Parts: sequence; C-alpha cells; structure tokens
Amino acid sequence: MSIPADKRWRFAAFYFSYYAALGAYTPYIGRWVDSEGFSGYVVGAMLALWYGSRVISPPLWAWAITRSNRPGYVLVAGCVIALLAFAGFTVTHTVLSLIVVMAIFGLFFNAVMPQFEAMTLTALGRNANDYGRIRLWGSIGFLLVAGSYGALLDRLGDSSFPWLSLPLLAATVWAASLHRNDPAPERIPDSADAGHLWRRPGVRRFLIVALLMQMSFGPFYVFYTLNLQAHGHSGLAVGSLWAIGVLAEIALFWVAPQLIARFGAPRLLSLSLAVTITRWLLVALFADSFVVMALAQTSHALGFAMFHACNMRLMSEYFPGRRAASGQSLLYGFSSGIGGVLGAVFAALAWNRGGGASAFIFAASITLLASVIYARRRPASLVHSTLS
Repeated sequence: MSIPADKRWRFAAFYFSYYAALGAYTPYIGRWVDSEGFSGYVVGAMLALWYGSRVISPPLWAWAITRSNRPGYVLVAGCVIALLAFAGFTVTHTVLSLIVVMAIFGLFFNAVMPQFEAMTLTALGRNANDYGRIRLWGSIGFLLVAGSYGALLDRLGDSSFPWLSLPLLAATVWAASLHRNDPAPERIPDSADAGHLWRRPGVRRFLIVALLMQMSFGPFYVFYTLNLQAHGHSGLAVGSLWAIGVLAEIALFWVAPQLIARFGAPRLLSLSLAVTITRWLLVALFADSFVVMALAQTSHALGFAMFHACNMRLMSEYFPGRRAASGQSLLYGFSSGIGGVLGAVFAALAWNRGGGASAFIFAASITLLASVIYARRRPASLVHSTLS
C-alpha cells in the first residue's frame, strides 16, 4: 500500500501549512516576547511549557484517535482549537495570560502532528522510505516563512507577530479539512500486538538519544534569534540564516531514502551527532560572523533532517497499523516533549548566566553525551529495518 501520486498533494499541503505556521512561531516567538518587555526566564518558561504540552497532549490525542472511525475530523478539530487559542496572543499583556494562552495553544497544536505523521506512515505502508519526499514540503513552508518574517517584523514592528501568524494557522485548518474523510487504519493481526515493542533495549537507547538531541536544540529554538540579534545581525540576516538551514534540510529530505539504503541509519545517526556537536560550538564561539553562522546552518541537514528521517523509519517498523498513533505520541512526548522542556529550561538558565556562548556550549555538551550513549549501543536485528 502507498499513497497514489495524485493524492500525495493533500499530505504535502498539510505539512506545508503546519510547518509554515511553525516557521513563524519557532524563530520569532522569543523575539516577540522579549519585545513585550519580558525577561529571558519568561521566554524560557513559555518554550518549556510549549514542549511540556508535547508530553501530555499526544498520548491523549492518540487514545481518542484509536477509538475513532473518523480520525480526519479529530485532526480538523485540533487545528481549529489551536487557531482560536493562538488568537489569544493578540490580547495578552501579562505573564499569566501568556502562560494560559501558550498552554492551550500548545496542547492542541502539538497534538495534531503526531496524529498526522501516523496517518502519513499508515498511508505509505511498506513505502515508508518515501516519507522524506512528502515531509520536505513542510520544510519548504518553514523556509518561506522563517526566511521572510525577520525582515517583515523589522518593517512592521514586533507587535505584528501574532497577526502575521494567524493566517498561517488558518491554512492548517484548510489543509486538515482535506483529510476529514480519510479512513482509520486497518487493525493489525493479534500476533503483532504481542508485547510492548518499545521496551526492547535498542528502542529505549534510541529514545534516550532522541531526548538528548532535542535537549541540545533547546538553545537553538529558544535563543538563536536573540543571540544573533545580540551580535549585531539584522532581521534580514537572521531570516537568511534560518532559510539556509531549511534549504539544507530540504535537500537532505529529498535524498534521505537513498542515503539510508546505502549507508545504513546507524552510521548516519553517528555522523549526525558528531556534526551537531561541531555546529553548536561554532554558534557558541563565532556568532559575530555571518559566514561562519551560514556554514553552521548547512549542518542542519544532518542534525535535523537525517535524524528525523531515521526516526520515522524506525517508528514505522515498530508501530504499524493502529499502533502508529501511539508510537508517534511516545516518540513525540518522550523526545520532543521531555527533551524539549529540559532543553528550554537549561537553555534559559545558561542564557541568563552567560549569554549565547554559555547556552550553546551546553548544547554541544548534551550532544556529546548523546553521541557517547549511541556509540555504546548493541547492534540488533530488526525486521525490515536498518536502525538498531
């Protein structure tokens, strides 16, 4: 089973819209909160709450989806509520109101993507290697917005951020509506339900590495834009650097199937970790240089795109059929959720203690720990999988 070519655009449309909205949110929410006069601790707390919602909402959402014969309507509902919640940022002026709006928005916006990833992998079936070429449309959406919104905010003012983001969230509602009648995945045989596959030693180790990798991205997602501004880079330069990273990501997603087939995921993941250590050290030590920052951003191809493609490959093997939503919620909640919370908290502490240099040295140290843990893995043979 696979997605017919004439229907792949519907999946691409949702990835494009969702990550376009994320392209406004991730690079510029910190800039907006900072412009409202709040401290780095508030920025860190908001992003920690954002990631914390990834621990709670995906499992609850997965529970609802596995009991629904119309998962597409659940997807649409989540996008609608996320849009309405985000509109609250247009009237928030206190720390408490920011936290409340962030909590509601995060709970629903973070719930829908694991569900959609599961829907995509289920539709792809045995052709899960084709995932990257559908997912890259999300990177294109992120690129267009992240690369342009810095200059746009320079022109219109930081206070325009919520209003500029709302149309993008409305687009996710439209894209979700294209999937409202998608069928629920078929139930898999009972033999495939036996045991908790995620408890295998290889899977546990991989989840820990994924958690640490997400932690290392804490300073990047929370303070990268502010760090570049502190070193004198304009909004146009900041947007350009985000765009360089996403362009590299798009190129990697396109060739990911061939690379995984040729070199194997274990080698590529080890390389990804090593390159990411170097990347964070460059950001910590040479943030004044646009050229060095541009070079560092090209490594986003391996540090994010390849790592993510390998994640999806592994999860499609361990959690087929109706297990897909639960599997995605596990990965999303454990790595992106817990890892994101810890990354945001420690990034805020490091930022307020020693600025960008301290925050990104912390990121490099965490990635080094992940690399050591992954290097000590015991190779395991997985059915149809190159990833141990």
